[in-house]
Amino acid sequence: MAVTILGVGIGVFLIALIWIVSFFLFLVLSRASGAARLLVIPVFLLAVIVTVTLIFFPRTPESPSLVKDVTIVDTFFIGRYVLLSILALIFLASLFLVLPFYILEPIYAKPLRTF
Repeated sequence: MAVTILGVGIGVFLIALIWIVSFFLFLVLSRASGAARLLVIPVFLLAVIVTVTLIFFPRTPESPSLVKDVTIVDTFFIGRYVLLSILALIFLASLFLVLPFYILEPIYAKPLRTF
């Protein structure tokens, strides 16, 4: 039998811990100077890869259950993935909208003093 805390498994707390640690690293690395600031990208990608791995490849039970449990069928399976894909598209679109306003913001030259 799987260990549950407050009705959810250990994996939920593990994913929350991963994102808390990665958020702390985001804050620390965003204050860094130079090329160290770009380490936020690999930290984010590592957190996403670990999260997706834990979600899509769950652990199987260590001992098979002898009692046949009632199978609960997820009827909103396709709708949930459609909503997830729409959310991912909106996220990617917002990243591309940030590009011209933040990253490509022009830096104007200061005028020279003339006496």
